[in-house]
Parts: sequence; C-alpha cells; structure tokens
Amino acid sequence: MKFPFVSILLFILLGSCTQKKPTDTPTSALTSYQDTAFAQEYHEAYPISESPLANEVRSIVVDASENVWVATAAGVFVKKNNDKNWLSAIPETDQGPSYSVEVDTESTVWISNWKSVYRFKDNKLESLPGTEAPVSALCSSPQGVYAVGPKGIWLYSTNGFEKKNYPIARSIRDVITDDTNGVWLASDVGLYHATPEKTSHYYKPDTLISAYVRGVAFDTEKKLWAGGLGGVTILQEAVKVKILNQESGIPSNIVNCIKRAPDGVMWVGTDMGVVRYLPDGSHSLRFSRRWLLNDKVNDIAFDTRGNAWVATAGGVSAIKHKEMTLATKEKYFYDVLMRRHIREPWIAGQCRLDSPGDTLNWKPEDDDNDGEFGGNYLAMESFRYAVTKSNDAKEKAAKAFRFLRFLQEVTETDGFYARTIVPSTWTFVHDVNHTFTEKEKAEELVKEPRFKPVETRWHKSKDGKWLWKGDTSSDEMCGHVFGYFFYYELVADENEKTLVRNHIRNVIDHIIANNFTLTDVDHAPTRWGMWSPDRLNRDPEWLPDRSLNSMEMLAFLKLAYYVTNDQKYESTYLRLINEEGYLKNMENIPNQNPAWYIYYDVTMASYLYPILLKEKDPTLHKFYEDHFDTLMKRHAADKNPLFNFIYSYSRNKKIELQSSVEFLVDTPLDLVDWYIDHKKREDIKIVHSPVLDDVQVNELPPPSIRATVRWDKNPWGINGGDARVEREPVFWLLPYYMGRYLNMIE
Repeated sequence: MKFPFVSILLFILLGSCTQKKPTDTPTSALTSYQDTAFAQEYHEAYPISESPLANEVRSIVVDASENVWVATAAGVFVKKNNDKNWLSAIPETDQGPSYSVEVDTESTVWISNWKSVYRFKDNKLESLPGTEAPVSALCSSPQGVYAVGPKGIWLYSTNGFEKKNYPIARSIRDVITDDTNGVWLASDVGLYHATPEKTSHYYKPDTLISAYVRGVAFDTEKKLWAGGLGGVTILQEAVKVKILNQESGIPSNIVNCIKRAPDGVMWVGTDMGVVRYLPDGSHSLRFSRRWLLNDKVNDIAFDTRGNAWVATAGGVSAIKHKEMTLATKEKYFYDVLMRRHIREPWIAGQCRLDSPGDTLNWKPEDDDNDGEFGGNYLAMESFRYAVTKSNDAKEKAAKAFRFLRFLQEVTETDGFYARTIVPSTWTFVHDVNHTFTEKEKAEELVKEPRFKPVETRWHKSKDGKWLWKGDTSSDEMCGHVFGYFFYYELVADENEKTLVRNHIRNVIDHIIANNFTLTDVDHAPTRWGMWSPDRLNRDPEWLPDRSLNSMEMLAFLKLAYYVTNDQKYESTYLRLINEEGYLKNMENIPNQNPAWYIYYDVTMASYLYPILLKEKDPTLHKFYEDHFDTLMKRHAADKNPLFNFIYSYSRNKKIELQSSVEFLVDTPLDLVDWYIDHKKREDIKIVHSPVLDDVQVNELPPPSIRATVRWDKNPWGINGGDARVEREPVFWLLPYYMGRYLNMIE
C-alpha cells in the first residue's frame, strides 16, 4: 500500500526528531492534539550470510520489481521482492570482490566486480566486454552507462563500451550524471566534472572541506553535495555555498555516501550511521543496532514506496515506514505488552531473549523494580479504564492491584512487602542469595557506610509456590503509591476502595511502627527503605536522601489520610513538618547538592505530587504547587511526557504537549533494549550535566536513538542497553492514556 501523505509526514517526523537546544521555559502554545496519521519508521534486518565478507555491503540498488541487488566483498547477491533470503546473482566461479550495482532507466541491472561488468536484462545475465577490470563504480546517464575504475572510464551505448579519454584520477569512489552530457566523479584526490568538451578538477580548500571525496548527489535545488573526509561540501555551479560537519549534525568525520530520497530528503551515510537532512536544514540520525546492522553506511537506495535500503559493513538494513496514528500505535504496544510482558500472578515486566534481538524466543524475567513499574502499569490500566470505560481495563487494573497487594501478603508480616515474586520453579533469578565473607563486608562498608549485607534476598513462600525478594527500597514504595492513588481515584468501586484502604493502612502502619522504615523479616530496616528523622536529619550519611525521602514520607502519610480519613496519619504528617522540618527538607529538592542529585529523583518526586496536592490547607497546598512549578521549569528540557502529563493532571494546566506528542510519535516500535552508545558520535559533546555523577550528552537524544525508556533512567545518558532484554511498553502507554484522559490528545 502506498501512502500519498508519507513524504510530507516523514518531513514532519524527521523534523520533530531533530536535536535542538534545550529550553528552561515550558512551551504552552499547544494544548490539544488531534490524533492524525504519521509515518512510523521501523527497521528490518537482512544479513547476507554468516560470512563477514558477504556482509560487507559496498553498493545497493532496488530494481523496478522491488528486487534488491548488492555488491559485497564476497560477491553479488539479489533478494527477491517479499523474500528474506539472498541468492547468488552471478556464477559462483565469478564471485569475489564486487564494487558496484546500478539500475538504468530501462530497469536493467548493471554489476561490476573484480573480473568484469555484467548486465542483467530480460532475466538474462551476460558479461560485457570492452572494459578493463576492476571497475569500481557504475552510473546510469542519458548517454548510457558509465563504468569507471583504476584503469579508465568507459561509456556503454548501443555500440558497446567506448573508452573516454578523460584526465581523471584512478581512485574513483562514486560517479553521478549531471543529467546533460557529463558526470561528476568523487575520488581520493578531489572532485571531477567530466564532459566531452572539458574536465574540471576541484580539490582546493576554498572549494571542498577536503580532497578526499567518497560520495556525491544532487539535492532538489540542483546543488551538488560532496561528502568525504571532514563532512559534506554543498556546491552550486562548482562554488562552495555551505558545509555540513559535526556542528551541523554529521556524527562522524568520515562520510561514505550521499543519496537523495524520493521525497527530497538527503541521506548522508557515515562511519557512525546515517543522518537525514530536510530542505529546512533540520536533521535526524539513525544509528545503533536498533536501526542498522552496522553503523558504517556504504550506500543507500530507495524503493518505490520511499523505504530506504542501507548497505552497511554488516549487511543490509531496511528503514521502512508505515501509516500509524497514536491510537494504532497504542494497539500495537498493548498487544506486545499482553503477549510477552505479563507474567504470573499479573506482573508487567521485561522479558529475556534467548539471543540478542530475537523476540520470537524469550522467557519472563524478574527485575529489582517490578513493584515500582507494577505501580506504573496499575496507573496505566486505571487511566485506560477512565478513558474507555472498558471492563477489560477494569479487570486488569484489579489484577495489577492484587499483585501489588500480594507482594505484602506473601511476606506474612504486618505490612512489609517484597520487591517482586517469581514462581518457585524458576531456575534463574537476579541477585541470588549470597553469603558474604568478612573481607567482602569490610570492602563494601568502606565503599558505602550504609551497606547492608543481605545474604538471603530470596525467600520461599509458606505454600511453596513463590520465591519473594526482600530488601525493598524507597523507589518501590513511590511506584506503589502512585499506582494505588490512581486506582483508587479512577477505577475502584466502594468494595475495592475498602481493599485499597486496608492495604495502604497495613503498609503505612508498618512504616510508622518501625520508626519510619521498611523493616525486613530480619527485623532490620532495608538498605534504602529509610524515612526516619533519626537518619535523615541526624545521620550525615543520609544527607543525600534527606530532601526526597522527606517528601516521600509526607506523601505516604497524606495518601493514608486521604483514603482512610484517620487523623493519626494527619497528626504524624504535621509532626514531621512542624517538629522535624520535613517540609523544609523537601523545599531543597530543586537546589540540592550536585553530588547527590540523580535523575530518578525527578521521577520519584513526580509520582508524589498528585497525592500531595490533595492537601486542603491553603498554605501547604500553595507550597506544593510552587514546588512542582519550580521542578517543572527545571526539567522542561527533558521532554518527558510522563512528567509533563503528571504536572498537567496535578496543576490543571495544559503544558508541554508538543514535546510530549513528539516523544509518543518518535518512540520506535522496536522495544529490544539495543545498546546505544553516543560517545562514538562526533556531533555531540560529552558533559556531566544535568547529573554531575553521570556521563551525558549535551543534546537530548530523541527517543528513536535513545536506550529503551524507563522513566527512572537519565534521558541524557551517554550509553546503555542490553540486547537480550525487551522492555515492556508501559513507559509509552501510561503517558498516552494520561494525555487522552486530560483531553490533550483527542
């Protein structure tokens, strides 16, 4: 199916992915987005074989029948339309180092390799005499087909090949027609324009960035783009008018090829991926195994639907696009969630792939933060129900709540709850039980004085069916209460609200009774479940957590009071404010010491604002409003749709919708957590901001080239990912349904 709107929409999509300078000011112009079709990009991988030489693809074309032809270091291969397998395109005895494939105006395929030039016409392959091998480049033109190599240049017409006496270099890397009577040739010693009348040679720095040129192409304005060492020079009438280098978005000092797409977008292949330039100058990058089999891009071709076929040093990558809306994207992600990311008793989590990227063979996997992200899933189903009134959403929200409640019940304690659970039949879990030696304890204690040597992390349930993981942390609690709040507000009927109240009461009573800590079955506080004023206010080692953990405890108590109306929670809340300074502690969150700031603090805080803003005291309510406003301004540049929509919900203000929609549109369909490494890129700078203790990039990567999102991870991070993991798409579904609920996405 062809999409007549794809060209325009791809322009919009690529423009939305362009990295721009961050701003500290929330954009408020767009308050409602009408869900319309856009071109969703996705990647399909087509390795030639297991041979590294065969996968070193040097040239690629797509013929009129949508067959894909490639020249590789091992030979020439063809992939028939709608097939995945590659076939040898020439006799095996002729296979070997190959250099170029080309399609002429009659859809004849031309091939050059170490031995000869071949023509595939009317389903017949023939070796053509008249050139001297090897021929390194082929070019279809109005005059015929040019063949160029170290031993000369020839033009094929009705009488066969005729050698041209053009004074050009022997190191020809690319050749294109000028659409009149000549050709432009890229070489190691500059750029040539050869015609029957004259050959001009351009190599000086006033014309080119450098004389080492590997690819040439014309844009829609007939400007010539010449790429090679140092970037791209754009020429008009052989005069340099612009350069594109690292400052313009070129991710590598080496440009290998340039091709113009049918919609006019210029694709520049480099040693670090492919970058696309729109006529307005905006650009977007595709790199990493999410988009390419190898980041070294040697050539690019396009089919009749505008899909890009990319020749890389590791095989062929097809970057395709199809019509989607946010609504159809939701259906896709929700289907993936249900098929691969729900495990018993009803946990939404990641899955472990048997081999990198293979989503057909997988197993469920535990995660340290199943509870936190279970809270996100509960909130998502709650908003889905609020939007759709679907019984399916209501039932699944109830299942999600019961999982979180079961995390407490399985411990058989007064209110302590587990991080996660797995069936006792599982033979692999993370963080296995471990007995520490005295040397190990000493080493850990010196590194982190708050270290707790938890030797039994996994416990078997009384009925023997489950293994549950202890040493539960504060971020688990934040995720839990986030989910409880929205389930209570948006889904629960009175019977369900009673269950929620009783559960929250059990957990909060446990925390209060144990001096504001989560106390494990060893009768000691967990390593991170700490909200006690004795630690936060009077132990210097807990200074880094004082501000956020004070905010957390106030929110937990506020939630307990909100759902139970039990005055003891309000009294304790006010005591921590008036006698222990927890509000003052919280006030310092936006200004805390850079040494202590980590990005997940932003996410944890955002979970809590909807609860705190249930405060009825005008002074306290105003404090929480101002506090959230300050944090919003600080983090508008993060373009985090979850944070944005939580703010819009809590403050009843519709802001940052454009950046939120851009995220939802640009998020790739591929949920494999491919390793993304921005430090290889030369178009960005390595910085230690906004998190002093993290290595980050100076420009926010769009989601399409970011490690798979989890909202407690730093979006500015320089690298990360594990290709054996597929992430659950709740990170996308939750903000989507929040936007729907707020009538910001129509």
